[in-house]
Formats: sequence, structure tokens, C-alpha cells
Amino acid sequence: MRAGHGQDPRPRQRGRPRVRPGAVLAGKAYSSRALRDRLRNRWIRAVVPQSADQIATRRRRGRAGCRPLAFVDAKTATIYQAALRLAATHIWTAR
Repeated sequence: MRAGHGQDPRPRQRGRPRVRPGAVLAGKAYSSRALRDRLRNRWIRAVVPQSADQIATRRRRGRAGCRPLAFVDAKTATIYQAALRLAATHIWTAR
């Protein structure tokens, strides 16, 4: 039988169909940020204990990651002022 005459032209898949896991269980050796990001992008939960150096780095960087708190506050203030100016301009031109 030729393709298009009641038969699927694609080659047959063997074995079980692939299923994406909901979570991955691994050891501390697989706790890198790159691996966690890759799993997160595929919506797979990583059940991997973190190594001591990763925990220490996160504590040292603090709540804002690698940026100091003053930088985050200054950026937020600038964005807020720009939004106020944009809203004022919009109201003024609407008259």
C-alpha cells in the first residue's frame, strides 16, 4: 500500500509512549542551577537536596539575589516616577 491510501506514512514508534515526569529525584551532585533551570523550563519539579555552598551563597546574596537592596529601591522609585509622569501627561492631553 502506498502512503495516503489508508496507511500512516510515518514510521512506527516502538515501546511505551514517552511521558514527561512530574518530578525528578536526584542526589546533591545534580543540584546545579543549570539543571534546576532546565527542569523548571520543562515544568518538572526537582526534588534534589541542595549542597552547602549553594545555601551559603543564597544567604550571602540576600533577598534581592545578587543586586544590593539600594539598587532595587532606586530602580523602583525611578519606575514609579516615570509612571506618574506618564499618567499626568495622559490626563493633560485628554482635555
